[in-house]
Amino acid sequence: MSNRYPLLNRELGILGFNERVLSQAADTAVPLLERLRFICITSSNLDEFFEVRMAGMQEQMRDNPGSLSPDGMSLQHVYDLVVERAHRLVHQQYAMLQDIVYPALESEGIYFHGVESWTEAQTDWARDYFHNELLPVLTPIGLDPAHPFPRVLNKSLNFVIELEGKDAFGRQAVMGIVQAPRALPRLVRMPEALSGYPHGFVLLSSLMQCFVDQLFPHLVVLSCNQFRITRNSELFVDEDEITNLRVALQGELPARHLGNAVRLEVSAETPPHMIRRLLDESELNDRDCYRVDGPVNLVRLMQLPEMVDRPDLKFVPHIPAVPSVIANASNMFDVIDKGDVLLHHPYESFQPVLELLLQAAKDPQVVAIKQTIYRTGTDSPLMDALMQAARNGKEVTVVVELLARFDEETNINWASQLEAVGAHVVYGVVGHKCHAKMMLIVRRVSQGGKMMLRRYAHLGTGNYHPRTARLYTDFGMMTANQEVCEDVHHVFQQLTGIGGELRLHQLWQAPFTLHPNLMEAIRFEAENARAGKKARIVAKMNALLEPTVIGALYEASQAGVKIDLIVRGVCALKPGVEDLSENITVRSIVGRFLEHHRIFYFYAGGEEKVYLSSADWMDRNFFRRVEVAFPVNDRRLKRRVIAEGLSAFLGDNQSAWLMQSDGHYRRRRPGKAMRNAQLGLLTKFCS
Repeated sequence: MSNRYPLLNRELGILGFNERVLSQAADTAVPLLERLRFICITSSNLDEFFEVRMAGMQEQMRDNPGSLSPDGMSLQHVYDLVVERAHRLVHQQYAMLQDIVYPALESEGIYFHGVESWTEAQTDWARDYFHNELLPVLTPIGLDPAHPFPRVLNKSLNFVIELEGKDAFGRQAVMGIVQAPRALPRLVRMPEALSGYPHGFVLLSSLMQCFVDQLFPHLVVLSCNQFRITRNSELFVDEDEITNLRVALQGELPARHLGNAVRLEVSAETPPHMIRRLLDESELNDRDCYRVDGPVNLVRLMQLPEMVDRPDLKFVPHIPAVPSVIANASNMFDVIDKGDVLLHHPYESFQPVLELLLQAAKDPQVVAIKQTIYRTGTDSPLMDALMQAARNGKEVTVVVELLARFDEETNINWASQLEAVGAHVVYGVVGHKCHAKMMLIVRRVSQGGKMMLRRYAHLGTGNYHPRTARLYTDFGMMTANQEVCEDVHHVFQQLTGIGGELRLHQLWQAPFTLHPNLMEAIRFEAENARAGKKARIVAKMNALLEPTVIGALYEASQAGVKIDLIVRGVCALKPGVEDLSENITVRSIVGRFLEHHRIFYFYAGGEEKVYLSSADWMDRNFFRRVEVAFPVNDRRLKRRVIAEGLSAFLGDNQSAWLMQSDGHYRRRRPGKAMRNAQLGLLTKFCS
């Protein structure tokens, strides 16, 4: 099916999403410091894009230069298009920073003092700061045959210094390198009395530029410029050879910072011959070099909103609501016994999930807790609760996904801490990342005068991560439905033990039933449409790439099924193509919160089936991960999911971008009535 139907390119789609993120920085309806934050988010996203996607493309071109991408283009052609578009995006990003955001910040009393504008008093203050706070921790490296070019760490801030003169040993000095330790602040606050602005700052790069000669005494500094190298950050773990995944990962993690270079960022003023040297040392081509008008790492500007007490320039803080059924109850298990509980983050609090686990940790009737962990952060009250439960004698089993990208080290540390208090820690199934979000609690209850075991579950679309639960939109559901809970038990059984596939009654599970059940649901809608019956599909996700699912959607569209897709990020399906996908619309929502829930709606002959899931519609989610999709059976909760998770976003005319058949996006313009889904949900829950 993948060869029969047109697909759009994944890498270009990722860059398109980041263009939509960057557009928020130009939106005057967004508070000023949040506009800066969107510029920083774009930089962070691009870092990962180069570390993973671009690095992977470069490897593919080296190993198999004639290969084609899934959309049918040659890999070389894709790479050329991606490089051109990435350069354009970076240029737009820095132009927006310099021409729009910086001037607007200055008008609000937030100013970055450049070296060229320093007064004598400011220079004296900066010199003292450099001498006391920077000089003791900086290590200059002079380049000569005994000091070859250092292998600088991935994404570290470095300075290349052009020198003239002879050193104390009579050696001719030409070039030096200084790496700025990650612990050094990139933004230094200047005293208000000196600055003349309520919030004056100096960049670390400005301090280096002005006083770097102190690191190379008696030499002439001809130039000093920032540079930053991005490296391939994929970890290589041979799944056929490893005997202990954790030990294997611990051996690989240090090498992540020293992988092959994929990108060089330099300040725009860097002399061409110095850029040439940096490219040669990094084994990069000219087009891998990005000359930027500003700091080479905009991600570090993300701290500015926290350093400036200007609430009027930030989003109005929101206090997530607690459902009344929970707020007025002292026992979470009693609440869940009365019916399923739906939580919509970040509009509703994540605290009830933590409270459920904390009560389970202390409840003498609870005998076992099982939990999956993909991302949870370095300071996690949820992990503390799991460890407390283990200390209290509960049978605690935690499936920790050690291969969660960029969270490997954090998860290794949590695994060690859990084991230290007696919890059972397993790493799932090698070759299939555990991305499912599940908690299972087994508790003794009195029923009919007898004590028996009863299961309670929490299932979600997002991570057990209290911080991101305030930033990402996700649904979570607590249930005592014993059929659902038994399915969750079976999934845990597969993750922790060894045995054949177990039949599930309510859940769809990857890599077994999720893909075939989804295909069957799509085909059922197509059959109904061909029979003249009402048919409808609405789905919301982060990414849509899997070719056979896309083919099934094309066929459903041809059969007359009306299909609305809300895909935040990359989408390989081409909507609105005559005789192929004219019944399909694709929109992307970019706003204050990161849209993260996965929701699948099928009219199903009037039954209106709704599933929530941890899985996007991608090859990896269907075939190389452990994922679950779970039904929303309660009619009242189903209506909530449809209203809050789908209809609100289909009606959004402020944050929505409509995808065109060529893959480009056009921002939806509001009519007389402006509708913003996220703002509407904030008003509903948090006002």
